[in-house]
Amino acid sequence: MSITTQIFWLFILAMVVASITWTVTQEELFKEWREYCQERCDSCKSLPKRKFFYVFTCEYCFSHWMTILILLLTGFQLLIEDWRGYILAFFAIPWLANQLMSIYRRLRVDIKHEDALATEVKKRIEN
Repeated sequence: MSITTQIFWLFILAMVVASITWTVTQEELFKEWREYCQERCDSCKSLPKRKFFYVFTCEYCFSHWMTILILLLTGFQLLIEDWRGYILAFFAIPWLANQLMSIYRRLRVDIKHEDALATEVKKRIEN
């Protein structure tokens, strides 16, 4: 696979990982599940159980588990066509996915800020 194709697939797979990770760890669709996991994470006495439930509340941690799943499904290797390519992909995909999620979070904050400013200006005009 050419380097250009690999970079293309790296971005596509990172977007998939970012999308799934963001949805599970941030959006309302899984809010009850996250609250349950947070409660179990706080209340479990066993370290492995606490860590298992923590994964569903942490976008950074969850992105690595999603990357493992994506790599198993796609067989994507980065730069090297053996086990080392999987290792490189395992670190590159979640890194890029987390960068994309940071950009998305910043964009959402900016949009909410502008909406709040627009609402404030509208109220001033009406008064």
